[in-house]
Amino acid sequence: MTWLGESNQEGYDVAQVCHNGHVANSSTISSPQFNQDFCDKCGEKTITECPHCHESIRGHYVGTYVIGGEYHPPPHCHNCGKPFPWTERRIQAAIELSVEAGGLTGDDAKQLKESVNEIVRDTPKTHLAATRLKRLLPKLGQGTANAVRDILVDIASETAKRIIWPGG
Repeated sequence: MTWLGESNQEGYDVAQVCHNGHVANSSTISSPQFNQDFCDKCGEKTITECPHCHESIRGHYVGTYVIGGEYHPPPHCHNCGKPFPWTERRIQAAIELSVEAGGLTGDDAKQLKESVNEIVRDTPKTHLAATRLKRLLPKLGQGTANAVRDILVDIASETAKRIIWPGG
C-alpha cells in the first residue's frame, strides 16, 4: 500500500531518486520541502515513479513499529519488476568496465555479462551467477575487480554478495 499522508495510514512514502541512484528525498509526501528537480551530487534529473509503469518509487516505510533508518533505493520496481535506471546504468557500467579491462575470452565475457545481469535479482540462478562472477573477477585484475565490486555492491542481491564478497 502506498502511504497517503494521513497520520493513521501505514505504508510507503514516495522516494525521489536521480537516474544514477542518488536519493534526493526518501519521503516526498511527508517532507516535500526536501524535494529537488535535479540531483545535487551529479546534476541528473530526479524521478519519483518508475519510467516503465509509472508506479511511485517506494520510499521510507511509515508505520507504527518501524523506525526509519538509512534509505536505499530499490533496484527493481515493485509493480512491474523492471530495473530502475540506476540499476540499468550500474549493470551496463560493470559490463563495459569488464570488457574494457580485457582479460576475458569470448565465453568468459558472455558468462560475465549474463552473471552481472543475474546477481541483481534473487532467483534460483543467483547462486550460479555469483559463483561464476567470483571465478571471473580475478581474471580482470585486482583494480578492475575492485571497481566492478564498487559498482555492483549496492544493487547485488544479498545472496550474491555473500558468495562473491564473503565477509563484506
